[in-house]
Amino acid sequence: MKLTGKQQSILESIREFVDQRRENPTGYRLQKHLLDQGVGDSLKSVMQVVEALEKKGLLKRDEKRKLYIVENKNYANFKNVFSVPLYGLASCGEALAYAEDNVDGYLQISKSLFRKTEPAKLFAVKALGDSMDKEKVNDGDYVVFEKYENNGDLEGKVVVAVINGMATIKRFKKVGGGIIGLFPNSTNKSHQPIFIHEDDSIMIAGVFKKVLPVKYVSL
Repeated sequence: MKLTGKQQSILESIREFVDQRRENPTGYRLQKHLLDQGVGDSLKSVMQVVEALEKKGLLKRDEKRKLYIVENKNYANFKNVFSVPLYGLASCGEALAYAEDNVDGYLQISKSLFRKTEPAKLFAVKALGDSMDKEKVNDGDYVVFEKYENNGDLEGKVVVAVINGMATIKRFKKVGGGIIGLFPNSTNKSHQPIFIHEDDSIMIAGVFKKVLPVKYVSL
């Protein structure tokens, strides 16, 4: 089944909306989501595409007009999917071994989820633990990062930091006096921040982009 570029984009935008917000959009909310992504299509234009996808059996609407994707084996948009390397494990609790050249596999991800990022700059790690569950990073989730190339302010951002070969996902904050704090954000109060000096052996491997909840990932 062939789709137009606009139909492919709308379909992937619905997937993105559901992944991010854990709910299905109406046509109106989908159009607002597209506006937030910099896509200036009118509601009428969006609904024309939605109706075309309904006719192809790829979308359906319920009594509240919410949109649901119908998985159809006759359609597969492989051109809109790229591979992201999966590196080791990054803990949300105790640090675990991490090696940048140790690729454990690849995740297949839609380009529509990362419109503003070059695919080659992305990598993923599997989270372990619950110290970032308030950031919706839960045990076993896949977390996608953009490679950090020492060219941006990290203050307040969620990062994957590698300290003496060990990786951890935390929020980066400077606390003064050359001290950097890597802070958890958890419902589990037992987790404590990690404090290091800016001269210590630390590598910020990447800056957080998106969580892919494990319950949505099939290996």
